[in-house]
Amino acid sequence: MKYEIIGEPTPVVICELAGGEQMITERGSMAWMSPNMRMETGAGGLGKALGRLFSGDSIFQNTYTAEGGGGMIAFASSFPGTIRAVRITPDRPVVVQKSGFLASEAGVELSVFFQKRFSSGLFSGEGFILQRLSGDGMAFVEIDGAAVEYELQRGQSIVVDSGNLAMMDESCSVDIQMIKGVKNVLFGGEGLFNTVVTGPGRIVLQSMPVSGLAAALAPYFPSTGN
Repeated sequence: MKYEIIGEPTPVVICELAGGEQMITERGSMAWMSPNMRMETGAGGLGKALGRLFSGDSIFQNTYTAEGGGGMIAFASSFPGTIRAVRITPDRPVVVQKSGFLASEAGVELSVFFQKRFSSGLFSGEGFILQRLSGDGMAFVEIDGAAVEYELQRGQSIVVDSGNLAMMDESCSVDIQMIKGVKNVLFGGEGLFNTVVTGPGRIVLQSMPVSGLAAALAPYFPSTGN
């Protein structure tokens, strides 16, 4: 499979497939394709379907297969930002934000990822359950806004505002840190908690999560009944 990511701020990834090659997506993100691409919708088993549902995605998967020779299919982002191509290997699974998965080769499996610390799931802003990408193949992940990547060494940490963590290696750990000081909590505009990510592993941060954009625009929309 060959691919090209083009366009900003609403990018699209165009995939060129050899005959018989397959691509998988969890929702209606297909933008255009050649006529010989055959689509099949399935749940892939009850356990996997429930895992995808809990991770914030669709129960069903769409599988696209190039029939009778090479084919082309394009997947578009759902929000202004970037699309990151990630090579998934059996020894390096990654964890992504809910609804961050866009599409992948058939060898990549999407499943539920439970954060080890219950408190970090409740207060980190990403929810208790994230998405885990494992297996072998190329995957494409949506990043809200601009993407910034760091490689954390063992024991090295970074403090992240809620919602700005887009992706990390599974080797990283996530915890929460309460903001100190009553005035900071009441007037600082950062909420009660920040997310702390500790290495070793790669992390990708996003500059404008959907939740942040919604909060910024909320004061400009009329309230119900006005």
